Amino acid sequence: MQPEGRAWVCCISVAPVKGLGLSHPEAVELGERGAAVNRAFYLVDEDAQLVNGKKLGPLVTVGASWDPVAGKLALQFPGGAAVEGHVALGQEVTTSFFGRPVVGHIVEGPWSEALSGYFGRPLRLVKAEREGDAVDRGPKASVSLVSDASVERLAAALGRDSLDRRRFRMLFAVAGVAAHAEDTWLGRHVRLGEAVVVVNGLAGRCVVTSQNPLTGIPDAATLSALRSYRPQGAHEKLPFGVWGEVARPGRVALGDLVEPEVSLKARLGD
Repeated sequence: MQPEGRAWVCCISVAPVKGLGLSHPEAVELGERGAAVNRAFYLVDEDAQLVNGKKLGPLVTVGASWDPVAGKLALQFPGGAAVEGHVALGQEVTTSFFGRPVVGHIVEGPWSEALSGYFGRPLRLVKAEREGDAVDRGPKASVSLVSDASVERLAAALGRDSLDRRRFRMLFAVAGVAAHAEDTWLGRHVRLGEAVVVVNGLAGRCVVTSQNPLTGIPDAATLSALRSYRPQGAHEKLPFGVWGEVARPGRVALGDLVEPEVSLKARLGD
């Protein structure tokens, strides 16, 4: 049980391949450019254009696990089929991530063929050249978080008793704070476990949040609900949750305290 009046990490969600299903480790190591196990890979079409949940919601039905130390990737398909092995990199490609060029390398081996066959369209698996680059906004947004109370507030706006937090695909979920309290952390340093992050912005939401996180099929009018009660910013429409970058690397585990505005000593390291 957590101390009264304190916030803590209640869920960790990573997607080794951008757009595919989430996994939920008990802890994650944050490096200078984020978590190495998160968004290490992404998918492109035959023209090297990004393919994500906006374009193909059912990507979430395929799970992935990535061991960056061993260099081993595994994909788990519905029905029990799996494709796994050590990653070897091939041709270099450059892909636009919402106007930002990201350099990566086509992953050689069985993964692209398996994904293309399953989804019935040409897909190529790519590994980002640098950690953090395959996050939508890059390393400055390598950490994302939302409070459980914010999820509950949105559920109420939808007339629901609850809403699955996984549809928001945030790295960390936080308990113990009021709805949208994370908005007040903008521009501040926040300690999460051993790590310290700087919150750089509000997370504008897209159609992916309307999709069931297990099937990718739309089942909730999240954007309309957000529009009904959330202020619309000049830079981020439909804000929900926040994003930021790592100021001090470290381990973050379930149950770790979340403390906004840590001391200068904690920011810079002992």
